[in-house]
Formats: sequence, C-alpha cells, structure tokens
Amino acid sequence: MIREQDYLRSCLKRCRHCRIVFLTHPRNASRNDIDCPFGCRQAQRKKNSTKRSHEYYQTPEGKEKKKGINARRKGQDKIPPLQILDKTVILHLQVVTSFIEKRPVALADIFLMVENILRQHSIVISGKSWYEGRYPNKSPP
Repeated sequence: MIREQDYLRSCLKRCRHCRIVFLTHPRNASRNDIDCPFGCRQAQRKKNSTKRSHEYYQTPEGKEKKKGINARRKGQDKIPPLQILDKTVILHLQVVTSFIEKRPVALADIFLMVENILRQHSIVISGKSWYEGRYPNKSPP
C-alpha cells in the first residue's frame, strides 16, 4: 500500500515512547514528537493534565479553590437541597406532575417529593471498583 503511494511514506512515524511505527495524518508528517494512538497518547495526556493541575493548585488562587473543594468534601459547606432548585423549576414540576397524574398537585407535595429525591444516596457506595476493593495493592490487568 505505501509502496504504491509515495505521499504516505512521510506519514509513517515512530512513537516517541514505545517506538511503534504507525500512520499519522499528513498535517503531522513533519512532526517528530507524536505519541502513538495505542496508549501512549492517553498516558501522556493524563501525565500533562496531572502536571497542570499540580501547578495550578500551588498558586494562591488554586490553594483557595482547593480549600473550598476539601471543605465541601468534608461536608462543612452543605447547601440545603431546595436552594439548588429555582422557583420556576419547582413550579414547572408542579404543572408537569399535575398533567401526568391528571389531578391538581399541591406545591407542598412537590417540595416533599423534591426533598425526598435530593436526599437519596447514590447507588455507588464507595468510589472503588470491584477489582480495587478485592485487591487494594495491585493494579488492574
């Protein structure tokens, strides 16, 4: 295939990490800093993201933001559930629920319904997957 089409020869590139040869887009033919699409690209993107995040959280504004994130995680900055929703959303829910149930629904019933929905815990109890839970010191295959 490449022997018959000479313009593709310049599109053959080696990954800078694993040295696998792969075809790249012609606009990247002159570049030598390309990662392969077989895992190196995602690994490099994750590494750069972690580096950017680490650098940001070292700045004064990043430290303030991280302090707020940690406070919310610990539950120090809880917002009451009904303050999240706008009054128009609750009125909309009342109208839609009345149409669905084919009866007038009181606004107090809507408040109770929304409180119950927002109070529910998520299905995921822990952030760990099944594999991490059983083998905490091992990396997945």
